[in-house]
Amino acid sequence: MRESVIYQDILQQGKQQGKQEEALSLVLRLVSRRFGEVDSSLREQVRVLSVEQLESLAEALFNMSELTDLVAWLSANSERN
Repeated sequence: MRESVIYQDILQQGKQQGKQEEALSLVLRLVSRRFGEVDSSLREQVRVLSVEQLESLAEALFNMSELTDLVAWLSANSERN
């Protein structure tokens, strides 16, 4: 069963979801540490980012000094639906 394509697909999806949750948790902690508590609309914009975007944001946070920097980054880097 472990070698089945379906099992491997489910396992991969679980790993990806775990990675997404960990990256999101880390970035939200970094944002809170850098800027204090941010409003729910900004947190929601962060929540919908991909893993790659979350990793990029984590790095970009080191160069941000104001909350407006975060708002600008999210505006420029958010996925368009």
